[in-house]
Amino acid sequence: MIILKSLQEIEKIRKACLIVADVLESICGMVRPGVTTQELDEFAERFILAAGAKPAFKGYRGYPKTLCTSVNNEVIHGIPSQNAVLKEGDIVSVDVGTIVDGFYGDAAITLPVGAIKPEAERLMRVTEESLRRGIAQAQAGNRLYDISHAVQDYVESNGYSVVREFVGHGIGRSLHEDPQLPNFGASGQGPRLKPGMVLAIEPMVNIGGSATVTQEDNWTAVTADGSLSAHFEHTIAIMPDGPWILTKK
Repeated sequence: MIILKSLQEIEKIRKACLIVADVLESICGMVRPGVTTQELDEFAERFILAAGAKPAFKGYRGYPKTLCTSVNNEVIHGIPSQNAVLKEGDIVSVDVGTIVDGFYGDAAITLPVGAIKPEAERLMRVTEESLRRGIAQAQAGNRLYDISHAVQDYVESNGYSVVREFVGHGIGRSLHEDPQLPNFGASGQGPRLKPGMVLAIEPMVNIGGSATVTQEDNWTAVTADGSLSAHFEHTIAIMPDGPWILTKK
């Protein structure tokens, strides 16, 4: 069941989302060669708690950390570790969620570690642009898969593939609510978009094939062919006059 939110509820989600945005902004300045993903995680947890919020991921279905940090061919759900030292040329996807007054916010970015190869730069640029194009379709009266199709069409027109095993989602009083929002599909399909719907739109894009494999930790998903992957995400609200990006300051 898709839960429509009141403006007051959307404002509460916005508070959680602004803390998410602040965390990601701060981490942008921290990512460099020699930093461990554990250091990023510890910073994020301190930041979130100091802001009066709670980490949304830590303890969720047993997940052990505050951030998901996915490096290079890791697609999503990479677990921060003291052993994961970022190196020049890596790319790292950072996904974070918060809870404020019982409402959730969620966003992700992919960041370069020092100087990266042109193919990695292009992957990041295409993935972020696919998110922008998906958000542009988040208009009241459109269909859910209009968002999906916009992402898929742009990604595949650039020679990349969208991950199919993992999807975006509704969000509100729970981290994952209906509807599921795949990054592929035919336009004109799916539920009608209505004001009050709040969605986490999150393209996950691979340079190679779309298939993923979950590693032995039961969390970290990697590309099956070892190719690079990027991930960008915003939480948005469907409003009468267009989408409101709640995780954008």
